[in-house]
Amino acid sequence: MEMNSPVGSNALDAQGVVGKPIDRVDGRLKVTGGARYAYEMQQNTLYGFVVEASIGKGKIKSIDTRAAEKAPGIVLVLTHRNAPAQGTGNHREAHPVLTGPEVTRYGQPVAFVVAESFEQARAAAYLVDAKYDRSRGKYALRANLDQARVPHPTDAPAADSAVGDFASAFAGAPVQIDVTYTTPLQSHAMMEPHATLAMWEGDKLILYTANQMLNQGQQAVATTLKIPVENVRLISPFIGGGFGGKLWVNADAILAAIAARQLKRPVKTALTRQQIFHVTTHRSDTIQRLRLGTDRTGRILAIGHDVFSGNLPGEQTYEGAALQTRTLYAGSNRLTRHRLTPLDIPVASSMRAPGESVGLMALECAMDELAEKLNVDPIELRMRNEPTEDPEKHIPYSSRHLIACMQEGARRFAWDKRNPKPGQVRDGHWLVGMGMAAATRGNPLQLSKANVRLNPDGTATVRMAMTDIGTGTYTILAQIAAEMLGLPTERVRVELGDTNFPQAAGSGGSWGAASSGSALFEACNALREKLARSAGMDPATARLADGSIASGGQSKKLTDLVGTGMDADGEIQPGRNNKDFSQQSYGAHFAEVGVDMDTGEVRLRRMLGVFTAGRVLNAKTARSQAIGGMTFGVGAALGEAMALDPRFGYFVNHDLAEYHVPVHADIPELDAIFLPELDKRSNPLKSKGIGELGICGAAASLANAIYNACGARVRDFPITLDKILSVLPMQT
Repeated sequence: MEMNSPVGSNALDAQGVVGKPIDRVDGRLKVTGGARYAYEMQQNTLYGFVVEASIGKGKIKSIDTRAAEKAPGIVLVLTHRNAPAQGTGNHREAHPVLTGPEVTRYGQPVAFVVAESFEQARAAAYLVDAKYDRSRGKYALRANLDQARVPHPTDAPAADSAVGDFASAFAGAPVQIDVTYTTPLQSHAMMEPHATLAMWEGDKLILYTANQMLNQGQQAVATTLKIPVENVRLISPFIGGGFGGKLWVNADAILAAIAARQLKRPVKTALTRQQIFHVTTHRSDTIQRLRLGTDRTGRILAIGHDVFSGNLPGEQTYEGAALQTRTLYAGSNRLTRHRLTPLDIPVASSMRAPGESVGLMALECAMDELAEKLNVDPIELRMRNEPTEDPEKHIPYSSRHLIACMQEGARRFAWDKRNPKPGQVRDGHWLVGMGMAAATRGNPLQLSKANVRLNPDGTATVRMAMTDIGTGTYTILAQIAAEMLGLPTERVRVELGDTNFPQAAGSGGSWGAASSGSALFEACNALREKLARSAGMDPATARLADGSIASGGQSKKLTDLVGTGMDADGEIQPGRNNKDFSQQSYGAHFAEVGVDMDTGEVRLRRMLGVFTAGRVLNAKTARSQAIGGMTFGVGAALGEAMALDPRFGYFVNHDLAEYHVPVHADIPELDAIFLPELDKRSNPLKSKGIGELGICGAAASLANAIYNACGARVRDFPITLDKILSVLPMQT
């Protein structure tokens, strides 16, 4: 099926099991240890440990592995001297390792030590003696802005956009805002480290690996190792979080595969928490300039958003922080530009809600500044700039209920009690403030396929190469199959995470559940038709329930129709709807914070998110995803940042002791609700992606609340107390 027209009524509209807050079908496996992750697979394995480069840029002058090779249990030490030739490409297409003496970034693998035990491999890794010729590197974004260039990605929107005459409109606008915000380097910091078990069966490679997008990873491994893609199998039934950090193949997979091929034994490896920060990807820092020009009523006449980010030389992936600015608010004169600075630090790539998460930190704070300058309520300002169509593409929205989210959030949060003047509300020694921000996230649809089979015992089996990174994919797919086939969810078995299964989009970009679920929907539709014809019924009138199919006065048990089993395939592809309609999910965040009058310490007191994202497939997992994203936003606002040593290209705080993410004590009352919505142009499920929506705008709502509390407008995230103290007004 291609999405070329609106979806009519279908079996999911009956509001049965789909949408209900049922518990995760894989929950018991996870809490009892039955869910096995990549590193837990055992196959008479050897263990590998990565040796990282200790310089930011240069060349290996010599590498002495003799002591390591003589250490107990060591069976192989790989370096560029004995590693095979590999294919090349950007970080999405290939991941060559140990290909030569050049060092392009700190933490680049320079050796891989393989032993009979993990402890032996780790101990011997410290015996590898590498000496380097250092070169001068470019590490810090701000220090190298003169090197910035226009990126030309092949699989992302164009870096620049322009509508009307921004320069003239801004210059002539009666009210102007011209502000610069910065966001820091960030690491995904997922629970499960990157890990792989590699084994060869003849010329065929099997990788048990933590990877969010298996079919893409399968191709990247094949390209890197220069083998046919059909000779590569990736298996990843459970993933302990990813946030984009496991979208692409990383060094653990390639190194384990190379070593296993040479040794003819399975090899597994897991990156340490410290290694993850340098060996894998991260989110780039950004410098963002926002220019907003309005008339005296607050209607936007000109809107401009310039973004600088960084990446390795040769990479075209940029942080698309101005992409949401192209569609969120009305305005006839518009300009967005992205510039990419070549830097000699690890690869920058997608991290939860790439673009919008950090772009809205700047845009929504700038809108708050504009509202104050106009003396207009922040919600009213946004309502006055509600577009009637996508302001750059000039196409209609598939559905858009941002105003409803803001209004419902305002009602529930008692926004009318907010004092717009900063520093006026106290609770003991705390200054208390409220802030809000809009949320939006694109709603892509990706090619996905699925197979569903009815078994002789009346159970159903679903198979696809989809992954579950903790988001609830197993549960949602079980609900869809159960609804479509008239079975209880406990009679549906979902098998995911194997490239031997039908191709799937994988978990990323908030397209996972909608794309894979739509493919399953189509497979179930095809199976329903087969069952109806087998029963001699009209597929248009046949209904499935309680393990039977019925039409008119006839009813037959499914087990009497399937024989030894009956299956069907389904496929979903994006179509004209994705081009003819602007598709986003929307929401509004509301936050209340307290700021200590003396220290500048910030405490979140309560937070609410109100969202619309089409049909909610599972109320419990949807809320979990939303509050997880909101928590992510709290961290981005108040603490999360990698500290770069600009002399060496080294992330100083490369562990979870010093890289600060929220803990339970940081998150008090927090809630998320979804307003009813069906988007008939999105996909057959009429749903939209929500995995990343919760983080979009969340940090800005806290920043705006901090300003309302104490009058400190901090434009450099994260908002730590030292930044507040430097601008905290004197209290009397």
